[in-house]
Amino acid sequence: MATKTETPKYKIKRGDTVLVVRGNDKGVEGRVLYVYPKKERVVVERVNVRKKHQRRAPGANTQTGIIQFEAPIHISNVMVVCPSCGEATRVGIRRDEELGRIRVCKKCGEDID
Repeated sequence: MATKTETPKYKIKRGDTVLVVRGNDKGVEGRVLYVYPKKERVVVERVNVRKKHQRRAPGANTQTGIIQFEAPIHISNVMVVCPSCGEATRVGIRRDEELGRIRVCKKCGEDID
């Protein structure tokens, strides 16, 4: 684990298609919208949808009423879906001299990036 001053590195990036493996939305696939590495959380579209009663703040142009939004879930509750084989998989790292770190599917061995 990284120290408190540095940001930890995770193998899930914004834009990845992931499968939820635990929780109320188990089995749902979605695209990663945001990654919060310091909090170890990700926001996935159409997953962990919450409702919030919001009123207009003085001087602010915000949406009012009951709004729906995707709440963050823990990064350990999702697995990356490989674009080649289409299965949820763990991610490995392959080093390349020109490209640097390349994410690799552990099931089929193809590059994810």
